[in-house]
Amino acid sequence: MFDKLKQMFAGTPVVPRPELDPHVAATTLLVEAALADGIYADCEQDQIKSILAAAFQLDAQAVDRVLDQAEELAEAAVDHHRFTKVVKVCLTEQERVALIEQLWMVSLADGEKSPFEDAFVRRVAPLLGIADRERIFARTRAEARVRHR
Repeated sequence: MFDKLKQMFAGTPVVPRPELDPHVAATTLLVEAALADGIYADCEQDQIKSILAAAFQLDAQAVDRVLDQAEELAEAAVDHHRFTKVVKVCLTEQERVALIEQLWMVSLADGEKSPFEDAFVRRVAPLLGIADRERIFARTRAEARVRHR
């Protein structure tokens, strides 16, 4: 505490550290998207694993570790503000738009368009600082990717 006060008075900026690893926070949002309809299907979990491996360049062990943490956090979460706050601060706008697309990919992984999953993504996007227009474009890209599998 005294170090922070000294830095404040010395003019040295204090850079806040996120309370949570940004990868875990983003993954928790992916898990919450999958859980939004009340069913956490294997295909949704597989989609999340695929996203983690590709987006964060994680090996299989790291993917499992991050996903386990995220599943525990999502199960205990009362809201998603804790996670969106970390993601918004730590990821660039381009990375946050990519996350919105990934949220849509998870939502569409089971082949069903759930109004609950749709509402979740629509609710989270502004919390991440993503405009409606970008959210809609992200959904269009995700739907195209799902159709071309």
